[in-house]
Amino acid sequence: MTTDSAPILSKLGDSQQTVETAEEDVRGRTVTDTDGNDIGKVEDLLIDDAEHRVRFLLVAHGGFLGFGETKSFIPVDALTRITDEQVFIDKSREHVAGAPVYDPGLTDKPEHYSDVYGYYGYLPFWGAGYIYPGFPYRR
Repeated sequence: MTTDSAPILSKLGDSQQTVETAEEDVRGRTVTDTDGNDIGKVEDLLIDDAEHRVRFLLVAHGGFLGFGETKSFIPVDALTRITDEQVFIDKSREHVAGAPVYDPGLTDKPEHYSDVYGYYGYLPFWGAGYIYPGFPYRR
């Protein structure tokens, strides 16, 4: 993608789209940080409508039995490994806890995506020079 503005992203669960392979559908898997701590569960995937690629994981974390739970986006760029049960990322639980909070009203605002990428320290996928990391299938 070489444009200067973010395209529209859709939740996989709300769309008619599918992921290319079953391994890419990581919904329901536990997200684990760099120290081996469980962060939360992948609730959904955000798909780029133009290129049909997964751009973010929507992760539910914190709370107890669903109460007080927070949701935030984690860029796929943060993924380091995927197993049948877990998705490993290159950030700490504390880092994810401080991320911009998911707000359904902001999901179509490019500024929100920019804030998330900036927080995690990655180049936005719509920026010049961006290379899609793909999904790391190292078991």
